[in-house]
Amino acid sequence: MPSHRQPTDNATTGPRPGVDDAEAALVEHYPRLVRLAYLTLPPTLGRHRRVLTAHATVQHVLPGARKGDQKARVPGQRTPSGSAFAWLRGQVLRAALTHEQPTPWWRVRAVRPRTGLPLVVGLRLFPRAGGTDELALDQALSTVNAPARAALALRVLERLSEQAVRALLEDAGVADPAAAVRTAERLAAHRDGRAGKLLATAEFDPCTVQTRPTDLLRRRQRSRIAGATVAIALAATVLAVSLPEDGSPKRSVAGVRAEGSLYGPAGTAALARALDPALLERAPEDAWADTSRIDFSVWPARGGRTDDTALLKRALRVWGGPGPAVRVSATPGTGTAPPTQPPRLLYAGDLDGAAVVLLHDGQRIVRYAEPESGPLPDSVKREGPTPETVKREGPTPGGGTPSLDFARADQADLTTAAALAVSRTPDGARYLLAPWIAGSATQDLLAPDAPARGLDVSAEGVTDAVPAPASGGDCVAWPVMALRSSERIVARHSFLVTDLGDPAPAHLTYTPPPGDGAPARGPREATAEPALLSWARTACALRTLRGSGVRAVNNWVFAEQPLPESGGRAAWVCTRADTWRGPGRILVQFQRPASVPTAPGTVVAEAGNTASCGRFGQHILAGTRWKSPSGKWFLLAAGSRDVTRIEAVGSVRANASATTLAVRAPREGSVRLSARLSGGGGLRAVG
Repeated sequence: MPSHRQPTDNATTGPRPGVDDAEAALVEHYPRLVRLAYLTLPPTLGRHRRVLTAHATVQHVLPGARKGDQKARVPGQRTPSGSAFAWLRGQVLRAALTHEQPTPWWRVRAVRPRTGLPLVVGLRLFPRAGGTDELALDQALSTVNAPARAALALRVLERLSEQAVRALLEDAGVADPAAAVRTAERLAAHRDGRAGKLLATAEFDPCTVQTRPTDLLRRRQRSRIAGATVAIALAATVLAVSLPEDGSPKRSVAGVRAEGSLYGPAGTAALARALDPALLERAPEDAWADTSRIDFSVWPARGGRTDDTALLKRALRVWGGPGPAVRVSATPGTGTAPPTQPPRLLYAGDLDGAAVVLLHDGQRIVRYAEPESGPLPDSVKREGPTPETVKREGPTPGGGTPSLDFARADQADLTTAAALAVSRTPDGARYLLAPWIAGSATQDLLAPDAPARGLDVSAEGVTDAVPAPASGGDCVAWPVMALRSSERIVARHSFLVTDLGDPAPAHLTYTPPPGDGAPARGPREATAEPALLSWARTACALRTLRGSGVRAVNNWVFAEQPLPESGGRAAWVCTRADTWRGPGRILVQFQRPASVPTAPGTVVAEAGNTASCGRFGQHILAGTRWKSPSGKWFLLAAGSRDVTRIEAVGSVRANASATTLAVRAPREGSVRLSARLSGGGGLRAVG
């Protein structure tokens, strides 16, 4: 059965509002209406057309307000609001819902308002990409029908009651409003009830968009071909067309030279310069040892094909305009536009059956890979970039398909610019190490007592395969690389990095628990025994961070707590993952005493897009329930060093003038935790 019936002509009862009232309401609430239309429209339209259709849907509801109605009273409606905005919202909802199901031709004018799209020439529009939470919600929305998406928007963005949403959907022609509302309620619980906040982000805002050029090269070719066709048609009246002796036409295409050199999608001199392999920047071999800036900008060009002009030309060419035969991936928040100036060459060589090129443009790392069996197909070279080809996921092997992987790399440093994944196979990832890395080894975070094993590195700086951490199933091992920098930079600086599916591995650090009377402690390298023991109980939680563009992860033991009934001493750990684009994500774990060093902690809270547990969020409070050895249940809570008082209200009422709290409590029941800080401020429990 269809998800909704075609609405009748009187689906919104009462007379229309006056033109002045309707126009004023539309201008005032335009972003709200466009967002509602965008969320309701089917994702199959594609982001560019969906943005334009959302704007067209809202802009074309005004012609329904007649001049003779300018002083008409806005009718009382079945929704709580009787305003002109409520009438407009109903009209936008009706129009957006009709896009989900085919509309008979004889009802198009009666049901769907005029949908001539806003004129956008030479550009593709799409909302700004969000993080993994927004992406997961977007994927969830694509699995439900339009009424459910509309109900979710009305519930969490418009904050309408369930009864009001049902009434609006029924007026708009939805056959089963109750089912749509039930589905919306399920979606509203997405990511611990944060669907409302996620829908309010730029990921779902069609009024705040990014732009990319369309197939400019193809358009130029078509224009030139059209002009050439006209010229040929005119010339054919007086001239005879001659072919080569073999009867075959020349292999050239307008806009592309016979050998296939490309001057960029826009054909501009600046882009031609940026995509010229002869102008690639190359750092001197020892530049890293004579500068205070230690990052990708001082990596020398390495690999056996750094002088292969044909390979470098293909890599730059595909970056300038990847076609449908190229698999494109980008970490969240990473743009895929062509470079604006000649990038820096980091590596070019053959690895694991693929030719790989690594480039750096100051902000991004770009990895190009093609199969060694042959160059790119001709169709790949002539296609322009389209945002829809970008998949927000981590890089994968080149395999038998040309690939282009983008990742943020701005503000990298000695540790976050220490390695790049140059090849991935079932055996693991092979890394190109920074020139300042003097020693490398592998070790298992789940075996904190096991010694590290040496890692072989080629003369070009490429490591042997490092096994990848398990992304699913049982978490029985978590390999990491232990790297040591050259003494020409700093003596005995060792650190750990781990593979989270992105081109650059994430830097692991550790912050020890607060000491009595000691000043606050900052993150340190996770190489000493306490750090390794902490990470042994936390490592498996890193699986949730794969492919999310993580730059560094810190384990902060923000409190230790003696448990009731001589239950031992527990640790409260906040694991913070910082992304290259800025926002962070935290997991708070309660680690009770365990007989084995790798026993995972219990995740008691998590939050995204937060400053908590970082440099700009140094206070935290969390709580959980715990069952004592005797079978009694307790409410436990702990705060960071500046917490002076903890209070619990709800099914448990208790307080403690300390950084921890432990009180008998029922197993179930809602409890709200809050704290006071030494500086006089307040703090709520995370999650």
